[in-house]
Amino acid sequence: MEKGKISSLQMAFMLYPTIVATAILGIPSVTAKFANTDFWISPIFASFIGYLTVYLAVKLHMLYPGQTIIQYSEQIIGRWIGKIVGFLFLSFYIQVTGLIVREYAEFVVDSFLINTPIIVVMASMVLLCAFVVHGGLEGLGRAALLFIPVFLIPQMILFILVFPDLEFENIFPVLAKGVMPPLKGSIVPGGWYTEFFLISFLLPFLVDKKKGMRYGMMTVFAVMATLVIVNLIVLFVLGATTPSKVYPLMNVARYISFADFFEHMESFIMAIWVVGAFVKISVFFYATALGTAQWLNLSDYRPIIWPLGILIVITGFWSISNSMDLERYNVNAFPFYGALIQTLIPLLLLLIAIIGNKNKKSKKSNSS
Repeated sequence: MEKGKISSLQMAFMLYPTIVATAILGIPSVTAKFANTDFWISPIFASFIGYLTVYLAVKLHMLYPGQTIIQYSEQIIGRWIGKIVGFLFLSFYIQVTGLIVREYAEFVVDSFLINTPIIVVMASMVLLCAFVVHGGLEGLGRAALLFIPVFLIPQMILFILVFPDLEFENIFPVLAKGVMPPLKGSIVPGGWYTEFFLISFLLPFLVDKKKGMRYGMMTVFAVMATLVIVNLIVLFVLGATTPSKVYPLMNVARYISFADFFEHMESFIMAIWVVGAFVKISVFFYATALGTAQWLNLSDYRPIIWPLGILIVITGFWSISNSMDLERYNVNAFPFYGALIQTLIPLLLLLIAIIGNKNKKSKKSNSS
């Protein structure tokens, strides 16, 4: 079904913007509502969910090499229950992909293309991602490798230019109310870390499978470090006003005034957002198309890309009515929904698979 191969480094470059792209814009303000000035600590606590998710995905792949969650779930718990689990995963990814597209469009329309119908922004991005997904995994891996500098360099320039406006005393007092506020604040970003389970759709196609675990863990650490740095920058600039901002990093960009030449650097945020959203939507789109084809026992996933693209746009357009509904979903529903589907269910599958393999070995030894 998928003849292309990617390296572990390409996999890392696909996963890094997939997690960071949507997390660096809205998550700092949401986390700050729970953790106050300690919200920069929350991504560290949340990263443990990412490490666990990567570990579960790699261990399941080691037990069932060359297969995705859609395939080996049927071997672990039986065909029909496995089909139900596969359907849960696919419905989850279709819905989440639609919401990611909607979140991308909401930001672009609210911040830049005010008079543009949101459906136009959504459809154009999905159309572009559909072409990339249709080109296969190798094309997607090369695109991620090509765009990662466009994603990283604006962040570095932004952090350098905003340095004169940093007020380092905003970090104090540290843990004034104990460790519980940043722990509560880690719940929401924890939902983003569960998206690392997308690695299960990429591991079967690695040319260097032995490096999958290492690069997966390194990507979790890179995401954690990025979120900590972004949260610290936001804290040093906005201080206690962070919880009241919808897109704190956008407000930070507006503070930049360097040599009367570098001012109002919102275009950097736009570049980070568009490139990151493109990679993220493409990865989710690819996992959805590949998983759906495997669930339906098709020989190729490409014929269903366009129907899925239409379904994703419809899901994103009709599932929520405005950006406030999207924020409520990200805060109240997605962290728990994402953890259930992408961490808890894989954990149960791994436990059942380990117990089943032990029982098979014991039966063989008894029979011999």
